[in-house]
Amino acid sequence: MSAAATEELDGRSLRAAQKRKRRRRTVLDAALRVFSAKGYHQTRVADIIEEASIARGTFYLYFDSKNAIFHELLDLLLERIHENMIGVDLEPGAPPVRDQILATVRSVLGSFREDPALAKFVLREAVGIDEAVDEKLHGFYSQLHDWLSMSLANGQRIGFIRPLDTEPVAWLILGSVKQLVQRVLEEDEVDLDHLSRVLLDFNLQGIMHAAPG
Repeated sequence: MSAAATEELDGRSLRAAQKRKRRRRTVLDAALRVFSAKGYHQTRVADIIEEASIARGTFYLYFDSKNAIFHELLDLLLERIHENMIGVDLEPGAPPVRDQILATVRSVLGSFREDPALAKFVLREAVGIDEAVDEKLHGFYSQLHDWLSMSLANGQRIGFIRPLDTEPVAWLILGSVKQLVQRVLEEDEVDLDHLSRVLLDFNLQGIMHAAPG
């Protein structure tokens, strides 16, 4: 096969792959709209097919059930959150630790605002869908907890965090984040910079004045 023919074949393959990716995303977006409007349990595959304006056979080329779609939507949200969890850079010349943590908090909260319909649906519907979803969520929150606990331990090591029991404190921080995320999703317009600072100040400083020296 000539180089030109190979290049043409590669080009066709790339365009076909891109088309499949777009069609898959079309099905996901349609499913999310229907799920958001009717709820997971009330949604039928036929509803998704109608919303996406595709044939039934086309649907099953990409997904074997609405449950498979839910798992992919959940994976999309969890992946987006993971991508915004940034570690602290302790190299010389790096920004102050507090500023780096604030940027991470802002990024994590912002990840829920990138696609609020997806975040609202997953957080509202996820618990109890099936054992696999429960296990995936449990694993995700456990990873977040471990990441927070490790970050606290590292903060203690460099003298940024006072001595404390990192395991339960990590769960307390995670709880405050989850509650604030609910607020972020409920409001049409929120000041993420302000909320990020409030969340960080609360978890680093608490609510009391420092005790007299």
